[in-house]
Amino acid sequence: MSKIFVDACFRKETPYIPVWMMRQAGRYLPEYMEVRAKAGNFLNLCHNPELAAEVTIQPLDIVGVDAAILFSDILVVPNEMGMKLDFLKGEGPVFDKPIKTQADLDALIGGEEAANKLTYVYETIKILKQRLPQDKALIGFTGAPWTLATYMIEGQGTKTYNLCKKMMYSNPEFLHKILRRVTDVVKFYMEKQIEAGVDVVQIFDSWAAAIEPSKYDEFSWKYMVEIAEYLKEKYPHIPVIMFPKGIAAFIERGLVYGNFDVFGVDWGTPMALAKEKLGEKYVLQGNMEPCRLYSKEATTMCVEGIQNIMGGTGHIFNLGHGILPDVPVENAIHFVKECQRVSKKA
Repeated sequence: MSKIFVDACFRKETPYIPVWMMRQAGRYLPEYMEVRAKAGNFLNLCHNPELAAEVTIQPLDIVGVDAAILFSDILVVPNEMGMKLDFLKGEGPVFDKPIKTQADLDALIGGEEAANKLTYVYETIKILKQRLPQDKALIGFTGAPWTLATYMIEGQGTKTYNLCKKMMYSNPEFLHKILRRVTDVVKFYMEKQIEAGVDVVQIFDSWAAAIEPSKYDEFSWKYMVEIAEYLKEKYPHIPVIMFPKGIAAFIERGLVYGNFDVFGVDWGTPMALAKEKLGEKYVLQGNMEPCRLYSKEATTMCVEGIQNIMGGTGHIFNLGHGILPDVPVENAIHFVKECQRVSKKA
């Protein structure tokens, strides 16, 4: 397999530090919007392997990144567990029947049976393996159990997480049952992505910051580690990336552990702190503030700053979260070219 990106995940010698962007296929690309219009809606796009493969490849051709990230959505997992999912204009993803009781949880499909229903994801991967250049890695992904559970309990996106956190403190046993059910599905889902052909897997915990640091290990991190260690035991040649967003306090207290390869650093966590606490054990990925992409000058300043901190070792350039819809395409291209420029100087 390739791949500069894969080599970097294992700290092998590479010509330069690879670069990719979270949510690199998306609304900032006119070409993506054309394909999405052809699909009819977002969920249809996720369910159509041909179109999902097409938008996965677009950022490689247009922006010049070193790895492709599979186009899908984290919520296809609870959807195939049996929760009806809609993407409503102005509201985002909505589940019509959130989990409130044990009966709601018992009604869901679990384990490998649920993972087997995600055939359109695996078919997308197989198409991509035929079409991607040999030197470009393919990154598969999943949402972390906690992030998935927030949608499953709240029924949609939330700013307060009050239903989840009410459960966390008043009925933690039930929350753990939900997390256990989701974790078991995700293990099989990631395994099947690997078997279909992805070169790297990433576990996103987008809503990690909703949990106070003293509770983060119990309700999120230990489940992520369990998934990572399950995969590393069976597929040691596949790099595993962990990306929990907004947990600088957890990192600072030295609480990150587990058998994985790359730690994704969000833009709110100082890169110097991440290097100090984690740099000897894990390759670091990140962490430019995505809004810097609105300014080429601000982008260059940040890229050079990250390179100065990291010194060209144990690092993968990336945004510190997803690229935003109104970012000019030429600015995204500038980010990639600047990363490549400073990498060659390292």
